[in-house]
Amino acid sequence: MTTDPALPATWPGYAKSLRRLLLEFNRQQKATRKIDLIDPRLADYFLSTWAAKAREDQWPPLTARNGQPWTTWLVMGGRGAGKTRTGAEWVRGLALGEPDFSAAPVGRIALIAETAADARDVMVEGVSGILSVHKNFERPDWQPSRRRLEWKNGAVAQIFSAEDPESLRGPQFECAWLDEFAKWRHAEETFNMLQFGLRLGTHPRQLVTTTPRPIPLLRKFMDDPHVAVSHAATVRNAENLAPGFLERMIARYAGTRLGRQEIDGQIIEERSDALWSRAMIEAARCDVTPPLKRIAVAIDPPASSSHRADNCGLVAAGIDADGFVYVLEDASLAAARPQKWARAAIALYEKYQADSLVAEVNQGGEMVEAVIREADPNVPVTQVRATRGKYLRAAPVAQLYEQGRVKHARPFPQLEDEMCAFGPEGMPGSRSPDRLDALVWAVTALALSKKHAEPRLRRL
Repeated sequence: MTTDPALPATWPGYAKSLRRLLLEFNRQQKATRKIDLIDPRLADYFLSTWAAKAREDQWPPLTARNGQPWTTWLVMGGRGAGKTRTGAEWVRGLALGEPDFSAAPVGRIALIAETAADARDVMVEGVSGILSVHKNFERPDWQPSRRRLEWKNGAVAQIFSAEDPESLRGPQFECAWLDEFAKWRHAEETFNMLQFGLRLGTHPRQLVTTTPRPIPLLRKFMDDPHVAVSHAATVRNAENLAPGFLERMIARYAGTRLGRQEIDGQIIEERSDALWSRAMIEAARCDVTPPLKRIAVAIDPPASSSHRADNCGLVAAGIDADGFVYVLEDASLAAARPQKWARAAIALYEKYQADSLVAEVNQGGEMVEAVIREADPNVPVTQVRATRGKYLRAAPVAQLYEQGRVKHARPFPQLEDEMCAFGPEGMPGSRSPDRLDALVWAVTALALSKKHAEPRLRRL
């Protein structure tokens, strides 16, 4: 076996060449459907090992993002993505001293969950917990009353609750597994206490497994180059989930804040001074769109078509007889040439048999309407010009959301991210809120403008 020269010779993972051989063996077996050079029982044994079955996001990385051995490995994933199995197999590998996990058995391990009951029910006794991933002859002795696991080689893992950070004052460890870290009520305090106790061995380290939530400490991990980060959505673990579970979850939650967090394993950011909150947007969701009195397609064209240009905001919305606005589609484009966004706008207009195409002309003046007319001279274009700042234009639309008068026909993740990131100073990083601009123009034209186009007959 060869060793990566950038890493210590004893660093966990130096035997990854064996994992590569197992994966290649697995691939060849599937391709040829038979192996003549090895006993089938031996083949089954090799292919049942974690080294052969683990996905890349479940396997300990060699280095952090800065290329150095990591002290913290952050595993973020959706519900049912295999995070618990990752943690349990890591603890097993450490305790038994398997080469891909540790150069020698790790004597002291901390297991920390939100509560002691969570640690017992999920991390130790769970379907994918520590006891389940051991073979009978190597399984540790579980002592519930003492909250500890003891292996035959002397390795010990102790359970701690994040509800009691002070319980970590005193004990010392070589490694720790922190489960569902983002939902801990005392995350900062518990994490800090643990760091003082990670002082045994040659390279103390910790694994953090969690469904992400935008807590400050998790953001620090994401920004820290010394942290190794793995990510997996629930769909990656579909073969180990109950039939139909994933389909039901996706059908119900795909694109929503809850779905993006709990299924896709994404951190959903929200700023306190934004015009929109995630709660407002979730309250705006609807399952059925009623007959609409008028429909408008709004376009916020970019100033140029270079690869660094802003996106082209393109949103369709309609209003019903009671004055409720329904956002129908976000068809915004990445940097595109005028002919492309003009054709996309007309296609959206025709798709919904809209009454007008509302186009902001600040960036291109008469050119914007000319480009649309060139693509289709029959489309009624309503020119709008921004005379106030984006925040002042957007505020009345946000107020309609607060009043419950704007609904989303389905989730629009990228548009909703812009809405919840837009504050008095604009977007973070000086980005342009192009999708949001198009939304504001569409809702304004339908519900806040004194001049409305005559409704046209359309089939519903």
